[in-house]
Amino acid sequence: MLKKLFFLVFACTVMPAWAQVTLGGIVIDSETGKPVQGANIRVEHSLSGSSTNSKGEFTISNLPDQESYKLSVTHVSYLPVNVSTVQDNSIIIKMQESYINLGQVVVTGTGTHRRMTNSPVPIQVITSKDIENAGATSLEDALTKLSPNITTMTNGMGTFLNLNGMSQDYLIILENGHRLGGDERLARISTGNIKRIEIQSGAASALYGSEAIGGVINIITDDSKSGIGASGYTHYTSKGRFTQNIDADVSSGRLSSYTTYQRKEADNWQVNDIDEEGYQTGRPMSAGYRSDNLSQRFTYAVNDKFNLSLRGNYNDYETRRPETATYFKKSGNNYKETQAYSYNMAHRTWLYGLSADYMISPSAYIEADFYSDNFTSSYKYFSKSGTFLPGDEQTRKETAYYDGTVKGIFKPNDMNKLSVGIEYINERLDSESDNISKESMYTAAAFVQDEISITGNIQAVVGVRYLYNGNFKSHATPNVSVMYKPGNFRFRAALSAGYRSPTLSQIYATDQSKTSSRATVGNPDLKPEKSQSASVNAEFSNQRLSISVTGLINNVTDMINYRVLSDAEISALGYDALHADFSTIRQRSNVDEAHIKSLSVNTNVYVGAGFTLGGGYILTDTKAISDGKETPVDKSVKHSGNVNARWDHNWGGYHLNVNLNGHIQGERWSSTYGYAPAYSQWDLNTTHTFYVEDFILEPGIGIENIFNERDTRPWNSNFSTVNPGRAVYVSLAMKFRK
Repeated sequence: MLKKLFFLVFACTVMPAWAQVTLGGIVIDSETGKPVQGANIRVEHSLSGSSTNSKGEFTISNLPDQESYKLSVTHVSYLPVNVSTVQDNSIIIKMQESYINLGQVVVTGTGTHRRMTNSPVPIQVITSKDIENAGATSLEDALTKLSPNITTMTNGMGTFLNLNGMSQDYLIILENGHRLGGDERLARISTGNIKRIEIQSGAASALYGSEAIGGVINIITDDSKSGIGASGYTHYTSKGRFTQNIDADVSSGRLSSYTTYQRKEADNWQVNDIDEEGYQTGRPMSAGYRSDNLSQRFTYAVNDKFNLSLRGNYNDYETRRPETATYFKKSGNNYKETQAYSYNMAHRTWLYGLSADYMISPSAYIEADFYSDNFTSSYKYFSKSGTFLPGDEQTRKETAYYDGTVKGIFKPNDMNKLSVGIEYINERLDSESDNISKESMYTAAAFVQDEISITGNIQAVVGVRYLYNGNFKSHATPNVSVMYKPGNFRFRAALSAGYRSPTLSQIYATDQSKTSSRATVGNPDLKPEKSQSASVNAEFSNQRLSISVTGLINNVTDMINYRVLSDAEISALGYDALHADFSTIRQRSNVDEAHIKSLSVNTNVYVGAGFTLGGGYILTDTKAISDGKETPVDKSVKHSGNVNARWDHNWGGYHLNVNLNGHIQGERWSSTYGYAPAYSQWDLNTTHTFYVEDFILEPGIGIENIFNERDTRPWNSNFSTVNPGRAVYVSLAMKFRK
């Protein structure tokens, strides 16, 4: 078998199975005749494709010699076009402008490429154009500004996402379909290289396995295939908030290289330096940091049917806490001035992966992928603390995530498209802070999905994932989605199951710190958390208007939380000696459940004369049940919305974009701190685009937080927003594509 496989790969690599044919041409606006930059061209039944440069030109090489070819052309601002052509290097493709994004291709809902309007699973899409118009400089900034379904909470531990009432612990963050791990997974995405963000709400474990209980956020990167492309983006505003993105894409013959670098940094800042006891504190509302993120990917097209890809990523993130900061800590009945910090947190993540794509025939495609995602968190001391001296570094936690997947997509007839695959995952954790030494866990899974075209207007998706976890044995997560599509309307309904295996930290973590009277012990008898999700969606769209209404119910059981052990349980588990040193002993157990209902509305309308209006609103009703008590789900927000108004106009080689964006967030519940107050933030962004030959220059200027909305309450750990107040920003983007 291995010899046959080796021979197949060798043959595909070295055998010139056909003469190389090149197609080329130009894509233009059907009304103005101007070139369309950034259009994506794909060849049907092939892995080959291209994108247009600043002059609208494209070239597709390494094609087989045949009589005709079918091209699929898409662009975020135009209606999709399908073109049939013979061998030609002067093809002219005309695209009609669409003010509402109708041609967007998505992959998250089904795992296969589909037009957004043709997906039985509703997917919300945020495009690179949306991100640029909103002036977003980070992934969390883009998500909160452009999706009402996503809210955030920021404290000393970082920024936490919440999607439809579910925290990020129950969400999967993907980059090009690959899961991201580590504590800084949001910081690993450079906004300068985002092509689109796809958001799927509700359980999605049939396709994506553990953790996909609340939903999936999939970031698709912009990998140009048009010769040489380079871009840089610089953004600066108050409090030392600085972002620098650099991207370089080179395609030459069969080999393509994609390089992305992002630098981000910010100073410490305060809004109110008086704590809730009336004492002055030096602990900042927002901790300063610097982050360097580098990604590299190489692809090699053996031919138009077989591609190889090698990728890597390195992220280095470190806080910049104020080294001389103090605060007043309660000691008995008095408050004593105490040094706030003695160390900075350092997070480093590195990833490497290899994948192969092979189109066996027009109706059969197979892909194989392996990657390793590794994370290390350390304390970097700048002051003496216990036995640690300034300059010492202590490793807090190390994790390793290995994932190998083989997936095939087969179309046996016009009615069915089958996706089948196997996956093997191995996770490892070594944590000094949790007293865990080299624990590991594996999961083996098989999945199958059928996309069924029942009639031209009725489509369905049915799938199931079966998995075996080394700690928690067998489990199955099915899903079914149905879409009815009469004219410009789409009606969808879905039922799906979610699954989240306990983490290694939850199973093995122990905390026996002498500074506390409470000890935490591990629990190897934990059960996986599970969910049942149901949704209905109604959608209408044409070239000027889109409106989508979605109702979602998500019920989660066997949720893991801390539980205090009784004296009898302590004795039965053999912790009597530990109990002599600690008054309370607790462990994580499956003690909670959550019930979530949400109703969301999203709309966009082109008014005319360059004006576009859009926005969304979500009502989320959450109920968490723990020890018989009912509260909202932790970090959930009942009311949230966003508004955007945009005006575009061209004057020859100059384009002006003016964008007003507002994010409105209601009270946010914290199971530890209670409610954080509601707030809203409004930003005004202007982008000025100049076209000069193969270059595009885009200076920008805007006002963040126009109405100076701030959380001015005494210093605490449950701020509604950590924004420092109104500020002017300046930016400059430079783009080159040849």
